[in-house]
Amino acid sequence: MTTLTRAKNEGALAGAAGAFARSRELGVLLAFLLLLIVTVSQNPLFLFGPDGPRDLLLSPAILVILATGQAIVLITRNIDLSVGSVLGLSAWLTGRLFIDFPGIPVLLVVLAGVCFGALLGMVNGLLVAIAKAPALVVTLGTLYAYRGINVAWSHSSMINATQLPHDFLAFGIGTVFGIPSLAIVAVVVLLAAAWYLKNKRGGREFYAIGSDPEAARLYGLNVTRRLLIAFAASGALAGLSGVLFTARYGTIDSQAGSGLELSAVAAAVIGGVAIFGGSGSVWGAGIGALLLVSINRALPLLGIPDFWQQAVVGVLILGAIVLDRILSLRQAHRFTSIRESSHD
Repeated sequence: MTTLTRAKNEGALAGAAGAFARSRELGVLLAFLLLLIVTVSQNPLFLFGPDGPRDLLLSPAILVILATGQAIVLITRNIDLSVGSVLGLSAWLTGRLFIDFPGIPVLLVVLAGVCFGALLGMVNGLLVAIAKAPALVVTLGTLYAYRGINVAWSHSSMINATQLPHDFLAFGIGTVFGIPSLAIVAVVVLLAAAWYLKNKRGGREFYAIGSDPEAARLYGLNVTRRLLIAFAASGALAGLSGVLFTARYGTIDSQAGSGLELSAVAAAVIGGVAIFGGSGSVWGAGIGALLLVSINRALPLLGIPDFWQQAVVGVLILGAIVLDRILSLRQAHRFTSIRESSHD
């Protein structure tokens, strides 16, 4: 390796390290580590108990996957409030497939859950991208519509773990070299989504659309297609989450996944995905999910009442939104200053 090549590599590494040091993801990661230190100092069993490390990785796995899909939609300057209901419907579908078709391959059930979720997400995408309806209104409507379908389908009954295959349930709580299987799935999803957003043209177009939808259209980007893909991806990941939810908990009713849509939005926003679109990463959403779940687990151990637990999460969300707005205004001011100086 020549001296010039070595210098270039070192410069690239230094640039990457500097970019990470300035990133929002680092701040969220440091907040998580601080929470971990404070909680362990008060209750060492949180991390060093028999199931401490396992629970630390297992508990946020499903929310990490949901937040990844939510981040993709948020980057396009939209939102998907239906993911909790999509998870619930996919979880019920998973249970019914095992019950109604004994011996059905697990992989086929997983594919069915993912495709079913993608179809439900596509409904959102069609209404947003083609009917031009606001994503907030559309997905709020499908949140209730999908939940109502789930209630009608289940007839207020319940699927129990005894009705599901043992191998499927074992996967939900199993480990590979001490790492929970669901955590491995969540990391694989994060890696795939991060790679696509960074390296593929379609992923970069998501950011362009979120930054300025009209400019993206004028530039010739197929905004309608990209929005359909974003919502389908969110639905597919919610469908996968429904399958994993069934494997993790075994007992499923019509309220499975209720409220998780807000947790997914909160995780993505706290992780640095701009609610105004155009910036952020799925890594930030994943770390945000880890922080959010850890807060919900840690604060009771610190003796903090439920009200303050919710207040802390609310403050984090508001702080993230305010920070995004400040950064966007600073960037706009910087561009204006550069433009004026170039004219001079």
